[in-house]
Amino acid sequence: MSKRSQRTPSYCLHKASGQAVVRIDGVDHYLGKYGTAESRAEYDRLIAEWLGNGRRLAAPTAADGLTVAELILVYWQWAERYYRDEHGEPGQELDNVRTALKALRRLYGHTPAAAFGPLALRAIQENLIKSDLSRGVVNARVNRVRRVFKWAVSYQLIPSAVYEALRTVSGLQRGRCQAREAPSVQPAADDHVNATLPFLPAPVRAMVELQRLTACRAGEVMVMRAIDLTMSGPVWTYRPASHKNKHRGLDRVIFLGPQAQEVIKPFLTTNLEAYLFSPRAYVAALHLRRAQRSKT
Repeated sequence: MSKRSQRTPSYCLHKASGQAVVRIDGVDHYLGKYGTAESRAEYDRLIAEWLGNGRRLAAPTAADGLTVAELILVYWQWAERYYRDEHGEPGQELDNVRTALKALRRLYGHTPAAAFGPLALRAIQENLIKSDLSRGVVNARVNRVRRVFKWAVSYQLIPSAVYEALRTVSGLQRGRCQAREAPSVQPAADDHVNATLPFLPAPVRAMVELQRLTACRAGEVMVMRAIDLTMSGPVWTYRPASHKNKHRGLDRVIFLGPQAQEVIKPFLTTNLEAYLFSPRAYVAALHLRRAQRSKT
């Protein structure tokens, strides 16, 4: 087993909130306004407990008075590290979490986290309905709020009974609530797509045609490389290096028939690692053609 760090955690400034913070065993503890005597005293108390308990903190309990706003700050620190793609870039889910937590903080920021219960979650649900959000969006945001308390239980920040109680709040059901139903997303009409294709740059036109032929996602066709293609046999296969379910350990295979192959072939080069439909390569070629016409 690795030895525990002998370095005393430092008193630091959390710039986003203006609070003092100390990180102990990978968890941020917020101490109050930075530079105040109260925050310094809270820092001294935590460090004394940490030293007296063999350089570890006892698990927080509801008696520690953790508010919902403080819980959100701690959760956000974790979410910023967790919701990132394989390249370290923030994922779309991080923005979804940020949006979902706004109502929680606005309505219940000063409430003790251990006292947040089903009635409070229902109040947030009703507030979202009154904001004219669709049923699906309301359910998604309520689930993200509930997920914060599930996470808090896993870190022993609140009693497990808090999350178990929140699980009793059901999602909104079609035809049995006041939230509006969002219209289903329909594909663009073929006539519109056909009329647009002649005006698109070659890489964009190829990507649109591939999506129509294979039903792959826009993000998947954008990152297509020759190295990700298996071109043996009458039907090729494409395994995207990155896709939305990769973090779940799922494989993604897209089959490419003869028509899709004809779309791809003009973009194949000897550089197997290069993106096939690179806008940079297209713009460079465009500038070269313009330069040649200018010289002529």
